[in-house]
Amino acid sequence: MDLSHLDALRSRLDRETRRLDAAQSDGERIFRQRQIAQCKKEIAGEYRFLGIDPIGVSTVSDAELMAELEGLT
Repeated sequence: MDLSHLDALRSRLDRETRRLDAAQSDGERIFRQRQIAQCKKEIAGEYRFLGIDPIGVSTVSDAELMAELEGLT
């Protein structure tokens, strides 16, 4: 599966986020926020196109994870 377009979109999101952090004016902040929103929309569309789910952050604690892993052995 070719993920190069998804990788490019993620890189763009990272760059736009850094540009937002460095924005000097309200107009530039608004512009960057729109760019970020559009990029997130494109990333979601790419995930749908590829038929994969985005990887989420786990909310499992370390203790819960260790208990699950110990139960596997």
